[in-house]
Amino acid sequence: MADFSPSAPADLIGGEWRPIPPDGAAFVRSHNPAHPERTVWQGSPRASHVNEAIAAARRSAPAWARASVDQRAGALRRFKALVEEQHRAIADLLCDETGKAMWEAEAEAKLLAVKADTTLLEGAMSDGSGRARVSGFEIPLGATRRGRCSFRPHGVMAVLGPFNFPVHLPNGHILPALLAGNTVVFKPSDKTPAVGALLAWLYQQALASVGAPPGVINLVQGGADIARALVAHDDLDGILFTGSWPVGRAILQANLDRPGRIVALELGGNNPCVVMPDADPRLAAIETVRAAFATTAQRCTCTRRLIVHESIADRFIGAVAKAASALLVGDPRGVTPDRQPFMGPIIRAEARDAVLKFQRDLVSGGGAVVLESAAMDHPSGGHYITPGIVRVPRYSLADDPARDCGCDVEVFGPILRVTTCRSLDDAMDQANATRYGLAASIFTRDESAADRFLAEARAGCVNVNTGTAGASGKLPFGGIGLSGNHRPAGSFALDYCAFPVASMIERGSDAPLSPGMRFDEGWL
Repeated sequence: MADFSPSAPADLIGGEWRPIPPDGAAFVRSHNPAHPERTVWQGSPRASHVNEAIAAARRSAPAWARASVDQRAGALRRFKALVEEQHRAIADLLCDETGKAMWEAEAEAKLLAVKADTTLLEGAMSDGSGRARVSGFEIPLGATRRGRCSFRPHGVMAVLGPFNFPVHLPNGHILPALLAGNTVVFKPSDKTPAVGALLAWLYQQALASVGAPPGVINLVQGGADIARALVAHDDLDGILFTGSWPVGRAILQANLDRPGRIVALELGGNNPCVVMPDADPRLAAIETVRAAFATTAQRCTCTRRLIVHESIADRFIGAVAKAASALLVGDPRGVTPDRQPFMGPIIRAEARDAVLKFQRDLVSGGGAVVLESAAMDHPSGGHYITPGIVRVPRYSLADDPARDCGCDVEVFGPILRVTTCRSLDDAMDQANATRYGLAASIFTRDESAADRFLAEARAGCVNVNTGTAGASGKLPFGGIGLSGNHRPAGSFALDYCAFPVASMIERGSDAPLSPGMRFDEGWL
């Protein structure tokens, strides 16, 4: 197998790697957030490559759709073997380009093979298998007539990936799209182009191993201009996107006149966590801190709004603050093998600035700092930031943190807001005071309280006695409101990668006449 060079900038179009070296002002550069002077990837995107990549995907679509499920599954099994072989290289590049702690980079790299397993799973409806839901069926409609439901791929799918999980999340779209018989044009985040190129290269190798047409997987690098050209292109059949609500909104706007185009959106969250007085305090505190600050709080499922019953608030909030202040923040690769950081740097200096501005605005809006988030002065000059906690009077649907610190605003960084509640009713009101709806959790030993939360929390991922951050690939993953458009990924991703076709098949020769019809055999 050929070696992959992540620093060699290129797009993948119709099986050919097209160099896009940095030449001029219009170029993309990614750097190591722990060592900002170190360039990981830089190149100059080509707008013309969008058209060429979509054309290549279109040319290969009929043959790939006609390929047997066994052939397509074979490519994905080969992909699984490749990512297991390349696990170390994937984790190293993830660590360098995202700044996430090495233990998290390794965990993300392992998820590629896990996703292949769950996508390829064949089983009964009861085990949640996506393949079972899109496998088709037949039913009798009469003595000589059968009804058939079959599934077809949409065609050419654009996959736009985020920076925070730059292999796991786009992979969650690409794998089911390919298995269903679609072809793909993949655009990684412009913050993680090298990782995106590695993912595309691995797919190219896997597809070639089963004789797939060369344009089944294509890659175009670039920023917002390339993304806009891609999602507004006339020759796409679907758009699978993970990212922020403002970008998701722009994608929807660009496709208002294309109702037949599938658009699956995985967006952000302003996720609540409720802690009731009967909760296990140690479990609740540890899970709250983990879920609030994992991946330097750059997860869409991170806990953003903590709601603690007033009878335990002071002690519990104090414990959470101490646990957060004790988190090890530092070099993603660790000081020593047995001293790994919990948090590495945030992705960019401007992201760190946005978090600190949000904290200042919360104070202006009436919040009280419990634990101050601050930029860390690190010898490497990395974009390090410490966890922060701000106490607010109450959560609301306001949209300006400088006017109302309880506002419904998502910030993608390590700021946790906390407030109190008087009762479960009050907790539910505040938990649901959001236009987002991705994740929510409650900590309680009361089964009736847990059942009510499961039934009434407005979110697509609702947990009991475990934090909001983290999900199982064996379950659906997605949100409502500003968090998504009812097309969850995870184990349900295959559902939006194929569409049902209803057919009635008559095998007899009798054609009954409807009222008002007559037919003379002599007419034939």
